[in-house]
Amino acid sequence: MTGCAIGPNLVWVMKLVVITCGGPDGMRHEDVARASLAGGCRAVQMRDKDMTDREFAEVALRIKGLCRQAHALLFVNDRVDVAAAISSDGVHLGIDDLDVGSARKLMPPGSIIGFSPEDLEQARAAVESGADYLGIGPVFGTMTKPDAGKPISPEGLMPYVKAGIAPVIAVGGITAGNALEAFEAGAAGVAVASAVAGAPDMEKATKELMTKIEEACR
Repeated sequence: MTGCAIGPNLVWVMKLVVITCGGPDGMRHEDVARASLAGGCRAVQMRDKDMTDREFAEVALRIKGLCRQAHALLFVNDRVDVAAAISSDGVHLGIDDLDVGSARKLMPPGSIIGFSPEDLEQARAAVESGADYLGIGPVFGTMTKPDAGKPISPEGLMPYVKAGIAPVIAVGGITAGNALEAFEAGAAGVAVASAVAGAPDMEKATKELMTKIEEACR
């Protein structure tokens, strides 16, 4: 893995990545982050398509403070310029975002870069350009990201796992009830949105996910 920043300790930290969702004045993002951190999650990704860069940066900085208190990682989705400006721990990119090589030049040294490819060729190219992990999905059906495409099922993770080019984080419709399937398929971790953000008790939902993940990793 070219320049991979993810060692064994960081792989464990990223066993669960909670993706935040928006709301009035950005408070929803902070609510999700605070609850997930209290529930034991140690990797938070802020994702919002509608906020201005200034609004996004202000909220991300507050979440970064929460993450620092919990010794957790903060990832920014898509917005490399904001991620670099606030010195987040990493950024997650898709095929329509800034390319990985350019993002690597902009991000602080040691930053973690994730990439969501549509095929193995894109995955290999991204890792060669400096991506540290691959976000693969949607594994199951998801309403959080309507443009995510058809579910690939846990079996769809296997080509990326078998390629052995970077740790695979499964995303899309992951819940406490099906997370084990992703790990059995070889995923190094799972990323969730509605499983936490859509739960009546977000802290409890995070704890349930952490319990399932610990069981899967024994």
